[in-house]
Amino acid sequence: MSAEKAPAVALPKVSVSPEQVWRDLHAWVVAHGTEIIIALLAGLTVYVVLGVARSLVARLKDRPGDSLGFRALIGRAGSRTTQAFMIMASAKLVAGYANPPAPVAHTIDFLFTVVAAFQAAIWIREVVLGLIERRTGEDGQGETLANAMSIIRLLVSVALFAVATIVVLDNVGVNVAGLVAGLGIGGIAIGLAAQGIFSDLFAALSIIFDKPFRMGETIHYDTTTATVEKIGLKSTRLRAITGEKKVISNANLLQKEISSYQTLTHRRLKFAIGVIYQTDPDLAARIPEILRGIVEAEGGTFVRSGFVAFGPSSLDFEVEFDVFDPEWDEIYMVRHRIGLAILKSFAREGLEFAYPTQTTFTAAPDGRMIMPYATDVHHRRDDAR
Repeated sequence: MSAEKAPAVALPKVSVSPEQVWRDLHAWVVAHGTEIIIALLAGLTVYVVLGVARSLVARLKDRPGDSLGFRALIGRAGSRTTQAFMIMASAKLVAGYANPPAPVAHTIDFLFTVVAAFQAAIWIREVVLGLIERRTGEDGQGETLANAMSIIRLLVSVALFAVATIVVLDNVGVNVAGLVAGLGIGGIAIGLAAQGIFSDLFAALSIIFDKPFRMGETIHYDTTTATVEKIGLKSTRLRAITGEKKVISNANLLQKEISSYQTLTHRRLKFAIGVIYQTDPDLAARIPEILRGIVEAEGGTFVRSGFVAFGPSSLDFEVEFDVFDPEWDEIYMVRHRIGLAILKSFAREGLEFAYPTQTTFTAAPDGRMIMPYATDVHHRRDDAR
């Protein structure tokens, strides 16, 4: 025998009228009046305690010392505690003492979830922004840092409040899987569409945070030596030492090898010196010591000097020295004085600088060196005079 399937019984929908809700609340107040009064007093006490705690924590950000320290960051976050959070936290903590009916308990739970999620987003935002400001330091990049912080604040706020909204929706029973997937796809599409803009933006943030150079520094990249005038969110503007203005995108600039002269402690300079081949060997052997004395007398730090090569028309020497001064004008003048001192010292010592010359020797068929012209012709010309 086969058992017949019983027909499904439809349950009647129960609708609660406002009058019924009011009667339930009235009955709850009448039955638990004492507990409600105690819960209200306890809630008020908790609210006052939370307010005092917020005031004490907020004072941490105003204490003298490091305005970007961790204590100050806690104070900044604590000062952003909202009244709504303190009220709902107080209600949540004491609601159980009053034995509220299910609608009231569910309302308190829902409101506390919403307020707590957004309050957590506010706290985290303040801490994250404070850590970013701490990383950049107080000697930031002025207008660029202000613009960057406004964008960072917007991005952090949008991200955190979006997460808070998803958490709230998930807690009230909404299926957020599709929403999260849609946001992810939308973010990928926006990122691909604005790839160039975001590339330069993140490069600007990298310059601000990592500090490979700062405004006012003189840097060298490729074949350009220039002073940084402004670091923008899209490009960096520089003034070349030859006077013209240079504009280069931040992403392109960071892909190059950059030499900064801001933290330069010394500059190494070199002179190549050539003397004639007819120089006496003993005198040539004294050249390194002569150069050492000149460098040390004119404010340089001697590194090395010596004979380096037999040139086409000279005996080649080199001298290397350091100038410990960050100012290029002073370095320039030290090099100038050392160069003139070498010229004067070599003149006193009888050392002749070589210059490109060629000497032609003529040989007879038997190999003897002869004059490049006939001597009898030379004598006839003299007699004719």
